[in-house]
Amino acid sequence: MTHHPPIVPCLWFDNEGEEAVALYTSLFPDSAKGGVLRFGKAGQEVHGRSEGSVMSVEFRLAGRSFTALNGGPLFKFTPAASLFVHCGSEADVDRLWNRLVADGDVLMPLDRYEWSDRYGWLSDRYGLSWQIMLDREPREGIEIAPSLLFTGDVAGKAEAAMHTYMDIFPASAIVDMHRYGPGEQDHEGYVKYARFILAGRSFSIMDSSVAHGFGFTEAFSFQVLCDSQSEIDRYWEALRAGGDPAVQQCGWLKDRFGVSWQIVPSVLSRLLAGPDRAAADRVMNALLEMGKLDIAALEAAYAGRPAA
Repeated sequence: MTHHPPIVPCLWFDNEGEEAVALYTSLFPDSAKGGVLRFGKAGQEVHGRSEGSVMSVEFRLAGRSFTALNGGPLFKFTPAASLFVHCGSEADVDRLWNRLVADGDVLMPLDRYEWSDRYGWLSDRYGLSWQIMLDREPREGIEIAPSLLFTGDVAGKAEAAMHTYMDIFPASAIVDMHRYGPGEQDHEGYVKYARFILAGRSFSIMDSSVAHGFGFTEAFSFQVLCDSQSEIDRYWEALRAGGDPAVQQCGWLKDRFGVSWQIVPSVLSRLLAGPDRAAADRVMNALLEMGKLDIAALEAAYAGRPAA
C-alpha cells in the first residue's frame, strides 16, 4: 500500500498564530487546536523570539490538518494563496463571511456569480485570504481546499504545476477543470478553475494574467511530512527540480513555480516537543544548520551523540 505523505498547509504569522487558530477553530466543524511548540534558547540569534513564546500550533479545520507558525514579520500573506471553503448552505457562507471579514478586507464582494449563487473573496484581519462559496452540487458540511492563483511571471503555468505535483504525489487526480475560451477575460486555454487531489486531499488552482502586483510568498507553504529519509530525499529532489537553487534552512525549498514547501520528517515535532529542553535545543541547533533535513542527524542531536 502506497504511503500518502500528509501535505499540511503552513501559515506564517508574525506573532498572532495562537490567536488566529483560536478564531479559525471556533468557526468550522470538526476543528481543534493540537500540539504547541515553543521557542527555546537555541537559535535566538536567528529567529529573535523570546524563550517560551509560541513557535507553532498544529490545528484542524473541517477535518483538515494545518500548522500556524509564528515566524516574525519577514513574510506576508497575499491572495496568490488562499483557503477555498466549499459550503453546502447559504447560512454557512454568510456566517463564515461575516466572522472572517471583520477587521479584514473584501477582495470580491459576497454576491451571485457565474460559478456560484453565493461567493466572496476576502482577506481576514491577519492578511490570510479566503474564498467562500456555496456549491451548486449538494454538499453535506464544509470542505477547505488550499487554492493557488498563478499570476505575474507564472501566469499560464497553473496546469503545468498541477500535473507536476500530480506526478510527484501518490493518490492524485483531476476532479474538475475549466479553461478560458475564446473571447473570455483571459488568455484562451489558461486555467479558469481546476480542482485536483494530491495525496488524497483536495486543492484548487487558477491562472490570471491581470497585473495584480502580488505572487506567492513563504507565508503560505506546504509541509510534506515524511516517514523515512528516502521519502525526504525523493520529495526534496522532485519539488526542488528547476526551482530556486539557493539552499534554504530547515527543510524549506521553493519550486519552479515559486511555491514554498517544507520537507519535514514526521518525527520532528516529537523531537522538539519533548520534556528534555536541552535535547530539544540540540535538535533546533542541528536543524538550523541543515538545508535538506537528515533524520538520523536530528535523532543523534536529540540523544546527545555525534551524527554518523
